Amino acid sequence: MQLAHADPDPVGNGTAVAVQGRCPHRHFPLGASRRVGDAIQCAYHGITFDAAGACTFVPSQDKIPGVYAIKAYPLVERGLWAWIWPGDPALADESLIPDLGDIGYDLPGFHARALFYHHVAGRYQLLNDNLLDLSHLGYLHHSSIGTSDDAATPEEREADDRVIRSRRIMRNTLRPAVVDWQTDFDGPIDRVSGMDFHIPGFHAGIADVMVAQGHARAGELLRSNRVWHAVTPAGRTTTNYFFAMASRDPKALDEAESYLKPVIEEDIFATVEIEKIISTMDELPQELMLKSDGTAVLGRRALQRMMDAEARKTG
Repeated sequence: MQLAHADPDPVGNGTAVAVQGRCPHRHFPLGASRRVGDAIQCAYHGITFDAAGACTFVPSQDKIPGVYAIKAYPLVERGLWAWIWPGDPALADESLIPDLGDIGYDLPGFHARALFYHHVAGRYQLLNDNLLDLSHLGYLHHSSIGTSDDAATPEEREADDRVIRSRRIMRNTLRPAVVDWQTDFDGPIDRVSGMDFHIPGFHAGIADVMVAQGHARAGELLRSNRVWHAVTPAGRTTTNYFFAMASRDPKALDEAESYLKPVIEEDIFATVEIEKIISTMDELPQELMLKSDGTAVLGRRALQRMMDAEARKTG
């Protein structure tokens, strides 16, 4: 499944649809065109297609050639996202979409919001690797959401055919700057940081901060956030990247949008810079792996199994 933040203004009858983004006339991008009722009209020559992809209007002639049509794709809206199946429609399977409960979307008292979209000039696996290895938080994001304990604390991992789960539980840990911004408590803290990777490109994160064990208020929850990173290829070396977040306090989401903007841009910077280097190489040198790469390795292997299985079906 490919995915996107769900369109708050879908077609006129309230149903969101996904259609091919290229006009068959001169290949003008339909994403840069206009919607007319339930149809999309190419902004170049006015050729119009309905929600099923059939051509309904050609301004320069009465007869519509039978070949004039664009593809329509299965689409399902879940939570903040629209999930699009760009392959064989007969193989579309809604059960592959992560359950909203599994990703922490419907936790009582939490408010969810889509915050960012970026078209990233780097292949999607680079962003997957970034989110599968949170040891980078203390270095790439050292001034905001991470500390060195994000790398020094061992991971607890679980994996099955669809999800890879990772948690770091940090006791009496260093305080990242984001904690000082979000709470007045200035004593010792415990942190839980983790990510659930719903293969092949959806990451559901947890970030909880509690008063540390041994303190008079031990275990008191100081802040609790859920974050979601939706990563889907735009091209061979480009990515559509969607970020959303949930918090108990809706006002905190307003502040988080400003606070986290440079954090997300740091991840994008790392992705783009790596892409610049590897795109110059005829053959990639072998990576020198570290202990902290365990979760990323599991993620890569899972994706490779999926690609191999798909190749066998289509081969």
